[in-house]
Amino acid sequence: MRLIVQKFGGTSVATEDGRKRVLQIIKDAKSKYDGVIVIVSAMGRYGAPYATDTLLSLIEHNIKQLEPIEADLLLSTGETISSVVLSYELKKSNIESLALTGSLAGIVTNNKHTNAEVLHIERDYINNLLEKGIIPVIAGFQGRTRDYKVTTLGRGGSDTSAALIAEAFDAELVEIYTDVDGIMTADPKLCDDAKVLDRISYQEVFQIADSGAKVIHKGAVEVARRAGIPLVIKNTFTDHTGTSIMEYLNYKTDTTIEDKIITSIAHRLNRIQFSISGSLDDDKFFKRLAEEDVSIDIINIFPNYRVFTTSTDREVEATLVLKEFNIDYQLIKNCAKVTVVGEKMTGIPGVMSKIVHGLKSEDIEILQTTDSLATIACLIHDKDLEKAVQVLHKTFEMM
Repeated sequence: MRLIVQKFGGTSVATEDGRKRVLQIIKDAKSKYDGVIVIVSAMGRYGAPYATDTLLSLIEHNIKQLEPIEADLLLSTGETISSVVLSYELKKSNIESLALTGSLAGIVTNNKHTNAEVLHIERDYINNLLEKGIIPVIAGFQGRTRDYKVTTLGRGGSDTSAALIAEAFDAELVEIYTDVDGIMTADPKLCDDAKVLDRISYQEVFQIADSGAKVIHKGAVEVARRAGIPLVIKNTFTDHTGTSIMEYLNYKTDTTIEDKIITSIAHRLNRIQFSISGSLDDDKFFKRLAEEDVSIDIINIFPNYRVFTTSTDREVEATLVLKEFNIDYQLIKNCAKVTVVGEKMTGIPGVMSKIVHGLKSEDIEILQTTDSLATIACLIHDKDLEKAVQVLHKTFEMM
């Protein structure tokens, strides 16, 4: 059976006009595939009555004051409503469908409420629906424990639900529908020359998501890569072909891949940098930071000097640990991280030189750097972020 999984984001299902577009997309898929599985997010964004952040506002966002199972009952409500409403719309169009919670869909997780990990997916119920030509409309972002307690998968969990369902049922393709045309070479709010990418690798889009972009959750990319299933990011409200995410089998000879060393410029705001001089028991110090839920972003360790960045909202916790160890430190606030991403940069000399030259040409101070096989990231002052994105976009001829 040829299967496709289609996931629709909150803006896609938030309005009647949006749902009409969704219905047509599902109808088109039904005419091409033997089976269609649909995943939905909660309707709309903050302010919309059933959006997740709106639901959280009912308890003033103090979710930690709830029992874990209560928190997940609240968080899962929006997706459940979406699944029932969309299934109703499909039935009105004479398309057989059935709304399912994550529990009914057989998504079994561990007991880590509000950020659960999927252990396995029980397939019998959905297989039975597919054999009867019924479209399962599954509430994304949610599952159940082995003893049938509701769980949620963390922010972006609906994307992950779609990828996991696709893997479990050996789907040919996952389509992620949102309100943008695809993954872009940079944030268009910062760079007028940004354009939609036709194609990008799993590794690159994972790095883009990990570096701050919010088009798709990195967990979904991990699952799709593991399963070898292509992902396509599409706009519910336009006919744009979107961005295909797949493996670069041979980017040196594949003429369908753009001949660009750098694929995208990503960024992350709300960074702070701590600099420490002198001797330090690194093992104990960084363990204490982890215990205080301080996640390290960029880190450089030298015999008598350490510098690391974390998010602005962890400043108090990080400072308390530094005082606990009686450490003198310097703190730079109002930082941003700008990251150039490109799987094809591996082994290519001169990439860092171009980055440094481009940033220096605009008098942008580089506070710290880090790199991997597919990324080079620079910490800068956040006031320079827009200039940095634009000059790097131009430097690597991404227009």
